[in-house]
Amino acid sequence: MPSFRVQCAGGSDAPIIDAPTRAAAIREATRRGLTPMAVESLDAFAASMSVAGAAEATEEARSRGYSLGGGRFSGTQRAAVMRELSTGLDAGLPLVQALRLIARQRRSKAQRAVMERIIDKVEHGRGLAEALESAPELANDLSVSMVRAGEASGRLGEVLGHLADLLEGDVRLRRALVGATTYPGLLLVLSLASIILVATVIAPKILAEAAGAIDKLPWPTLVVQAFANFVLGWWWLLLSLLVVGVAGFVAMRRTPEGRLSMDKALLSIPLIGLLARDVAVSRFTRTLGTLTSSGINLLQALRITRATLGNKALEAVIEDVVTQVSQGKTLAAPMEESGYFPPMLVQIVAMGERSGRLEELLGHAARAMEERTEATLKMVTTLLPPLLVVAMAGVVGFIVLAILLPMLELQDAVGGAMG
Repeated sequence: MPSFRVQCAGGSDAPIIDAPTRAAAIREATRRGLTPMAVESLDAFAASMSVAGAAEATEEARSRGYSLGGGRFSGTQRAAVMRELSTGLDAGLPLVQALRLIARQRRSKAQRAVMERIIDKVEHGRGLAEALESAPELANDLSVSMVRAGEASGRLGEVLGHLADLLEGDVRLRRALVGATTYPGLLLVLSLASIILVATVIAPKILAEAAGAIDKLPWPTLVVQAFANFVLGWWWLLLSLLVVGVAGFVAMRRTPEGRLSMDKALLSIPLIGLLARDVAVSRFTRTLGTLTSSGINLLQALRITRATLGNKALEAVIEDVVTQVSQGKTLAAPMEESGYFPPMLVQIVAMGERSGRLEELLGHAARAMEERTEATLKMVTTLLPPLLVVAMAGVVGFIVLAILLPMLELQDAVGGAMG
């Protein structure tokens, strides 16, 4: 019977288990209460047979519909899976058993299929990080890198807890952003619709009588009439331009150069740009602190963090930071030179580098940046709606003025004729 050396999490000894297949060796290790991370065959022939068996199992899983396309997990579901897996491992459950418990809790058949594919790979000797790498529906590069660091350090349960905290924080931030932008966005749409309705439908009907009785209309009235005539006469052109503009925006957004230009422009918009920068910097700080505390070196953590910012302009800044740090410079120096990072954050990073407590101080900085982001969100939600209301009131007031002026002139003309 072939023999297998089973590498286990936590730095424990690697027992040699006699089993007919690699999967059987993993099941035996799991039964003994171990957490298998890698399986090495001591027999070349048995190893080749095990690889063939793994390929057959993978093919069988694919034939049952375990495809890469379906079963995508939402942000909340990803965080929940990592939290449940961390809790299970901390409670002493073997890795495969914990994964099976999580798979049974998924309501979606497609998501259960994704979990079964991960379990299949782990049972055939793959590490959890390698198994997650084949399931992009559940884990992105950030999650895979953190899990790989947790496996290498023997602190998989702890690192999964950090990952769950990070994913949950990102979900909270996204919900806060949606909550902060929904009301102003809805108010802007309703304001534009109201202005177009008043200017093109209500105002022309009221002005129809006054236009024939007055020789020269006031200029505000002429402006409103010209706007109404243009919209009513060329609505098809405006609609076409809107469709072309949206399509062009989407197409430009998909190109690297266009995305970079748009993200730079976004950061320069008052209030909105400040909010976008604070959100990205907060995500950068929290992610970098979590990665470094999980045992990932600074350069690798910076490269992983760069892809999580959601803003190409800031990603280019981080790429420059990575280049300078790889050349021997400190992290704080290029951050300060970029001008995108708050002075407080730069000072905290500089203190952490000088004291050798960068990981710890990045955690403090992440909490400070989250508080700053919350304050920026409150400021935007407090100031933006009144500004939109004032702007709408100004436009509506202009339309009302355009209606009242000819009415007053008509009234004066009628009064003079009667006198």
